[in-house]
Amino acid sequence: MQARMTNPTMVPLGADGQPAPAVRARTLAWQGLANRIVRGLLRTPLVCRLAGKRLITVYAVGRKSGRHYTIPVAYTRHDGSLLIGTPFAWGRNLRTGEPVDIRLSGKRRPAEVDARTDEAGVVELYGVMARDNHSFAKFNKIGFDPAGTPDPADLHLAWAAGARAIRLTPR
Repeated sequence: MQARMTNPTMVPLGADGQPAPAVRARTLAWQGLANRIVRGLLRTPLVCRLAGKRLITVYAVGRKSGRHYTIPVAYTRHDGSLLIGTPFAWGRNLRTGEPVDIRLSGKRRPAEVDARTDEAGVVELYGVMARDNHSFAKFNKIGFDPAGTPDPADLHLAWAAGARAIRLTPR
């Protein structure tokens, strides 16, 4: 598949019109083991209060495969919702209007999903998450200016690499 360029932003697009993937964030070699440990900690009543201050577990079902995924992910509280962001394929299983279950503060509960893939939405919400969680920013290669504002070019590159921003509203 050959990427084509758009005129206004010079972002490579694939044949489907979506941003062509570019590698910005990578999983760690031991990510599977780390995820299993974190999922266990988030289920443990007292430990989840400490570990769960920045982490939730998202329970998603594969849109094509029907496979069940359990993903621990960092979140940011914003305007009464939880924001998560990912450049990875599992994020495509979270679709606007299709609720998912999450484990927040040790309790499993449903949450409404608002998935953003548009440039403006991803850049805005990734900026909010980067300001709140510098580990998230580092993982997604988002730098900051001297005033502590996320670099707009880095936010744009995250979107161009296929990042999605998801707003979860627990019920």
